[in-house]
Amino acid sequence: MVTPEARHILLYEASHNEEKVILDRDNSLVGFVHYRFTLEEGLPVLYVYEIQLESRVQGKGLGKFIMELLELIARKNCMSSIVLTVQKANVVAMNFYTSKLRYAISSISPSRVDPLIGAQKNYEILCKAFDNEAKAILEA
Repeated sequence: MVTPEARHILLYEASHNEEKVILDRDNSLVGFVHYRFTLEEGLPVLYVYEIQLESRVQGKGLGKFIMELLELIARKNCMSSIVLTVQKANVVAMNFYTSKLRYAISSISPSRVDPLIGAQKNYEILCKAFDNEAKAILEA
């Protein structure tokens, strides 16, 4: 998380008064995202290394908003895809990415590279490609 390539988005809870939203150092951190611009299979991708939200803010659309923001960041920076890793045991996250956000299990995921080895791994690599080349390579 501290390498020069690392990028972060910090999510704070805002306070409200009757007239405006207030954000200052006393607001509590409710989540963060760690991502990097990198290459996968020779393609420029935005790789989401970590996304964490406190349980009290989950299920309110914040995760979807953050992922849509990351897609916008990826597209604005001419990335071919977003790639991320999800633990197989995290069924809620797997469903969130694959059903709600339409991510696919990538062709570079262990289960797609070699199903026997993939069965032994506890994670999947998911992706959402933005162009035909990336779809052919990362989603094929």
